Amino acid sequence: MKQRFAKLAMMGALFALPLSSAPAAAFQSNGIAPVDDIWKPAATPKGGVAWKTLEATGETTRKDPQGYILSKPLFTPQVKKLAGKRIKVAGWMMPMENGAKQNYFVLLGYPPGCPFHFHAMPNQFIEVYADTPFATSGSQVIVVSGVLELTGQDESGIFYRMRKARPAG
Repeated sequence: MKQRFAKLAMMGALFALPLSSAPAAAFQSNGIAPVDDIWKPAATPKGGVAWKTLEATGETTRKDPQGYILSKPLFTPQVKKLAGKRIKVAGWMMPMENGAKQNYFVLLGYPPGCPFHFHAMPNQFIEVYADTPFATSGSQVIVVSGVLELTGQDESGIFYRMRKARPAG
């Protein structure tokens, strides 16, 4: 239990850093048209939930006495309707343990960047607990089916959790 709490605390601290959300298209000078950003969310699987829907969740933040940023979610009505339902979503795996198979990982909506600079906001990732192990992959998009939990009222910085997850495709 202590090990799990330490991993969650580390994950929450990494994701609670003051980061910007997905950048908009870059603009160039001299009236040249905007350049399309290559950092895009995973495509929505057929019958699945789009990251755009999950990203619509807002947040309220505050600093604790030590200066850490704590956040709580402001779920949209559309997201609230997904609570407790089995959903399907695509993304990139961030394994939480070593091994060829993963039962516990974070699903990122956007491609992972530098391992020392996460680009994810709390509404751009899902903590996943899988009943069926997933092959470890950090570079390929995977599709996950699971029961969505809305979390974050404890100010952990984790807004979404998926239980009873399994590979979907």
